[in-house]
Amino acid sequence: MIRAALISVYDKQGIVPFAQGLARHGVRLISTGNTYQVLKEAGLDVIPVSEYTGFPEILGGRVKTLHPKIHGGILARRNIESDLDALAAHGIDPIDLVVVNLYPFVATAQKKDATHQEVVEMIDIGGPAMIRAAAKNYQDVLVVVDPGRYDEILMRLDRGQAFDEPYRMALAREAFAHTAAYDRAIQEYFESTLDGEKTRGEGALVERAFTLSAVDGVPLRYGENPHQKAMFYRDPSYEGTSLARARQLHGMELSYCNIMDAAAALEMVREFDRPAAAAVKHANPCGLAVAPTLAEAFRRAYEADPVSIFGGIVALNREVDVETAEALAKVFLHVVLAPGFTPEALSILTQKKNLRLLELGPITPPKPYLDLRRIPGGLLVQEADLLGAPSRESCRVVTRRAPTEEEWRDLQFGWIAVKHVKSNAIVVAANETAIGVGAGQMNRIQAARLALEQAGDKARGAVLASDAFFPFPDVVEAAAEAGIRAIIQPGGSKLDHESIAKADEAGIAMVFTGIRHFRH
Repeated sequence: MIRAALISVYDKQGIVPFAQGLARHGVRLISTGNTYQVLKEAGLDVIPVSEYTGFPEILGGRVKTLHPKIHGGILARRNIESDLDALAAHGIDPIDLVVVNLYPFVATAQKKDATHQEVVEMIDIGGPAMIRAAAKNYQDVLVVVDPGRYDEILMRLDRGQAFDEPYRMALAREAFAHTAAYDRAIQEYFESTLDGEKTRGEGALVERAFTLSAVDGVPLRYGENPHQKAMFYRDPSYEGTSLARARQLHGMELSYCNIMDAAAALEMVREFDRPAAAAVKHANPCGLAVAPTLAEAFRRAYEADPVSIFGGIVALNREVDVETAEALAKVFLHVVLAPGFTPEALSILTQKKNLRLLELGPITPPKPYLDLRRIPGGLLVQEADLLGAPSRESCRVVTRRAPTEEEWRDLQFGWIAVKHVKSNAIVVAANETAIGVGAGQMNRIQAARLALEQAGDKARGAVLASDAFFPFPDVVEAAAEAGIRAIIQPGGSKLDHESIAKADEAGIAMVFTGIRHFRH
């Protein structure tokens, strides 16, 4: 039974109809500051906190709910006689519902013109204290931090449905996740401002300990295999276009592998400022291309490997138009993700019942972040690999022949492509299209053979990219035999001179980047 509710929310979304519903059930309403004004103006009978506690808000609002009448009413255990006696002795009424959401710390911290003091003032003190108190006493107090819960709570009240322990515990779990994410954002802000130059990711890396938080977890169809359960959580600290914020417009629910492959595809197309299409299977590209139009980019990506794309994931970095949608509809795909879809394109693609369509919104590059990987009993943490295509000036031509303009273009494209292929990785590229991919091999020559075999006759006149140096000249020999005209690789092997000599012998231009792109 809910007899008294304390309401103090920064986000006023839905709060008036919710409070009206509570009042309809005879719930006594207590509120603070601006929330009180909003409820009062809506004609509700609401008691201001200062009147309820008998103590005014002080320090410019910094202290208003930090009072024994508030926290005693929340924390009192209804099944312990001494707690109830203490309430009676001090004239404190039990509070059965706490509805609180917090100052917009993250939004304020991300404003370019926000001063440090303005950000600090957005650190909520009373709100987290009330949330945590109510969540601790979840067996007696309902705690609500998500406006999305308002309707279901009113529905339960209207139906006379009990708030059982599992439901109360679920609300408490949400509450603790809410305050944990809030505290983490504050921690990261202070880390990032300690020396004025640290990025969020770099600041966390230098610490011997750090915290992780994830929110809005949703169940997936299954994990990597149907016998594995899986969830998908959003990282509230991540800045940039993310699948976690995508809107699913059509199709069945996603699986773990769908999301892994879709994320890999998104990372590929976001590298390019021209129309790009990536087709992915098992986190590796089976097609990647850029072109003057989106439809042409997809056509090139598809034609590079029309067999492997079957049942794949496609990412696009422009709004999907009718021409592109018609081409996509001819292929069996599991997921298509893009910034958006025209109404006509959506009409075409939604005719495919099981095709999942994900709307990403504008594609923006990520800011530096931490790349995390779990191993049994431990966690590997590194800075994300966000290096883009190398400039010509940063590369070193090590052969007698320098690349032509067309070869430079394809070498830079190939270098971006190979960055997204599992090591050992080789990519053969032509006309800014990955026409051959050798992924995840235990030795580099085998990766090269796979990529060259897939490219076939199209390898003649194409370029080759390697994610790491050549320990032996065998890759250059295979490339020369296939007709490759230029190679891009990190360099740095003790036998570089042998690979360079083989390239010169075959008339191949070779470029060293000085950068490696291992991907495990």
